[in-house]
Amino acid sequence: MPLVSDPGIRVPRGDDDRVVDLSEDFVVLPEQTTDDTDRGWGERSSGNEDWLLAERPPHWD
Repeated sequence: MPLVSDPGIRVPRGDDDRVVDLSEDFVVLPEQTTDDTDRGWGERSSGNEDWLLAERPPHWD
């Protein structure tokens, strides 16, 4: 970096001076895409968790 004595001249800053947001609230990609839903597959959403839990094999308890 060149030494500059005039405060009106802007010197490019390096990557070390860049602010990076590392908070966990920052979302790059969603957890699930619309293609990976019942609606994306052309199906109606259904709540069959109760049926699935009732139909568990006995050795799963």
